[in-house]
Amino acid sequence: MQSKRVETAVGIFILIGILCVSYLAIRLGRMEWFGQGYYTVNALFTSVSGLKAGAAVEIAGVEVGQVEGIRLDEKSMMAMVQLRIKNGLALDDDVNASVKTSGLIGDKFIKLTPGSSGKKLAPGDTIMDTEGALDLEDIISKYAFGKV
Repeated sequence: MQSKRVETAVGIFILIGILCVSYLAIRLGRMEWFGQGYYTVNALFTSVSGLKAGAAVEIAGVEVGQVEGIRLDEKSMMAMVQLRIKNGLALDDDVNASVKTSGLIGDKFIKLTPGSSGKKLAPGDTIMDTEGALDLEDIISKYAFGKV
């Protein structure tokens, strides 16, 4: 009888431990349970070289969302980037989105520069005012071959 109580207590303790580890993995991985609290807007870029899904979206250095996905828009032959933006943050339709590099490692993120038109973007709208990624190899080759 005593061993069954010990086994039950150990089983409950292990179950609680697994639940705690799962919760921490989800929170530290920045996963969302049901995707609530965000809306999606799109942005068209000429180049998003080095940008990956899950990258940060920032305004004034504050993270306000994440890159949800990147695909090629076959009509315009440009990169279509889906951005998940936190609810409560209303973006004007003249917001500027640019691909920037963070730190020495070169992680890419999206920097949003707020506009002032007063007309807000609705979920699913597209940001048209964008600046693509700066291609360092292209700049170096232009300089090396005297095309600067």
